[in-house]
This record gives sequence, C-alpha cells and structure tokens, in this order.
Amino acid sequence: MASRMSKKTWLIRVILISAVIALVGTTLSCSSSSPSEAPDFTLPTLTGANITLSELEGTQVVLNFWATWCGPCRGELPYFESVAQQSAGVIKVIAINVGESASTVQNFFGDYEPTMIVALDSNRETFVNYCQNYGNLRGAIPFTLFVDSAGVIQYKKIGAFTSEAALWDTLHSVFGTTVP
Repeated sequence: MASRMSKKTWLIRVILISAVIALVGTTLSCSSSSPSEAPDFTLPTLTGANITLSELEGTQVVLNFWATWCGPCRGELPYFESVAQQSAGVIKVIAINVGESASTVQNFFGDYEPTMIVALDSNRETFVNYCQNYGNLRGAIPFTLFVDSAGVIQYKKIGAFTSEAALWDTLHSVFGTTVP
C-alpha cells in the first residue's frame, strides 16, 4: 500500500510540474511573440544629425543592428541600402552601428553616401535595450526589427538575410502591399 501511495504521489507531482512548465512556457511564448511598442531612442547619424525613432511615427521602419567587423552584416547591408533606395521613403531603413566610432564607420563607407540612415550606437545602450526586450539574449548581430507605422514591432530576425529577395519577401509579409 505504501509503494502504491508513493507511485500515486510521484505521478501527481510529475503532472503538476508538467502543468507548471507548460503554463510558464505558454506565458513566455505569448509575451515574446506579441507585438509591442518599439522603445524610443535618439542616436547621432553618420551625417552629423540625430535620429529619433518616435519622430518617424507614421512611417514603416526597419532597424538593423550591425558592425563593420561582422561578415554577415557586411553581406546584407547592400540589401538594406537597396530597400532604402527603392522604397522612396515609404520605408525608412536605419542601420544602427553597434559599438564603433564614427570614424570607423565613415572609413567603412568611404566616399559612398548611403540612402539608408546610418546611426551610431557607440555605447551599445540602444542595442542592449533592444536585445533584452526582444529575445536576443546573446547579443547576436545582425539583428533586425520591423516597426510598423504605429511604432509597434511586428517582426524580428536574429541573423543575416541571405538575399535581397528574402528581405523583400519579409517586408511584403510584415508590411503588406504598401512597399514596392
């Protein structure tokens, strides 16, 4: 009888622990996948002006965190530049350099003047905030977020886009038919 009781008690414990794990997992997945307002920031740009995210309300925005030393970042940067050029202002692309000086970023671009907005997060504060809020716990780059015209993050991607077509497909999926 005692062994039956312990098996019964053990079974009840297993069921309760499983229920708690399932509940916590459901809660975490709901909170991380539900859209939320993008945290505001103001950063200096490569042109010397400042960019404030909240001032772009009413515009679809792509935030791409990158660095010059990151091979996958360098590989996908031309895709973002193409989107900035082809969307004619319908989508604002903000390429946020993480942790590097203005001179390093300027040397990377050389004489080329990007159409996309190149912002400088040299102290990494904005990057860390977005990583903590949007599940990039390892601080991986590239890290891209798609913000709708109401300022709500609709999609995030950790890692590089493998082609310009993949980026456009994501833009069409997230923002609908408002992009070229």
